Amino acid sequence: MRLHSLILLLSVSCAPLIASPESKEPEKTQDQPSPKENGKTSEEPTPREAALEHLMSERGALAALDAAIADARKNGISEQSILEARFLYQVDHHDEEALASLLPDFLKQRENFKLADSTIFATKEDWLGVIEYVQAIDAIHKGDKQAFKNHITEAFWLSPNQAAFFAPHIERLRLDEAMEALKIDFSTRLTPLTPGGDPLTLEKIVTEKKALLLHFWSPMSEECEASMHDFIATAASVSKHGIAVASLVAEDSSAHEITEAQKQVHTLDEKLQTLWLLDSKENPLGKLLRVRTLPTMVLISPAGKILFNGEPADDEFWDALKKIDEKIERPDAAEKKSE
Repeated sequence: MRLHSLILLLSVSCAPLIASPESKEPEKTQDQPSPKENGKTSEEPTPREAALEHLMSERGALAALDAAIADARKNGISEQSILEARFLYQVDHHDEEALASLLPDFLKQRENFKLADSTIFATKEDWLGVIEYVQAIDAIHKGDKQAFKNHITEAFWLSPNQAAFFAPHIERLRLDEAMEALKIDFSTRLTPLTPGGDPLTLEKIVTEKKALLLHFWSPMSEECEASMHDFIATAASVSKHGIAVASLVAEDSSAHEITEAQKQVHTLDEKLQTLWLLDSKENPLGKLLRVRTLPTMVLISPAGKILFNGEPADDEFWDALKKIDEKIERPDAAEKKSE
């Protein structure tokens, strides 16, 4: 069982983890020098302040983070703050494997936590909650669902204000479990978005294809509108490799929404190998597949098994496509090669 990376938090950032200025006492600490230390004014950061700021904000290559860590140690920044910076770095890079690798360091530092040295945590409970969270990530990557449940529950108990940060992992696990047990009924009939077309079965769409890619969208969604260019590029890429593409508008869309969808589709290239359809009213695929956010991509095998269900930008989407045909390339990667 794989748990999607922190990118499946739908752009949930580490901001909730950062303590507000009001949440901590204005005392001078090891990693928080006074504004006038060494004769410097608040507009002129000390070397330690500059090193700490650089450490906490570095989001470049890993080598850049290593350099920031080296500079932080040179300037006396605590190992606790360095660990916090490494945590934030991996959160922003959506790398759960790297997060799990931090677990030994978190456990080593667990009982040595000093609130005065913390750069991002408002309470010790928040710190302990994040350790439980990292243990939960480690457990799910090892396939231990019970350990994941125990650690993520404890994380909620210790730091309930981080609920928005922890909850998506539970939702992702439940979605993955539901998709593992699901098999799509290819007799499902879908109506063309453009009036006058004959209904199509999924079986007809996927016949002689390597897979079926469903794109769930709404003409009223700004995110769908902004990502339509990416979807078109993706559809053009995968269709060349024998994957059928169908774009679905929800079955309960209003007449106005359907009209708007028809207008948007009318402006697109007619050569696109994409079927523009309305979801089934009798057996809505969107509900069956637990589509909650738009746009959503669902990749289905010819046998009806779910190969991927999630956001278009997720790396695992492209991993799933490459398992079907290793020659498939992400459009932006192909563009960079041609430059």
